[in-house]
Amino acid sequence: MGRSLKKGTGWRLGWDPDPTRTFQGLVGADDWAVELTAAEFEDFCRLLVQLADTVGSIASELMPEERIAIEAESDLVWLEIEGFPTRYSLRLLVLTQRNIEGNWQPEAVQQLVQCSHIFHKSHELPL
Repeated sequence: MGRSLKKGTGWRLGWDPDPTRTFQGLVGADDWAVELTAAEFEDFCRLLVQLADTVGSIASELMPEERIAIEAESDLVWLEIEGFPTRYSLRLLVLTQRNIEGNWQPEAVQQLVQCSHIFHKSHELPL
């Protein structure tokens, strides 16, 4: 499979499987995007899926008006979700020397999670 770019309202994910490229991944929203190394992109997808799974496992124990803030990080990226179990924003920091920060609004996050989950399992973006 060649290069692919998936996007929806408020989010973008791109992947180039060519291992000779320094930056194989892309994450972004409607008005910004940044390229990531393969390892950064893989960690982004893995950690986002992990955060979504965590929210799913605790949601039934929370009051409807109860807000959450949960972080996950690797040596390469840091992610935080904040909001309600059914609707939360996402924030990204790339922890390498490039000083990258990005965020997604709640209406974009669920589709971003779904696409990241597929990549995390298959190393391909969905068609």
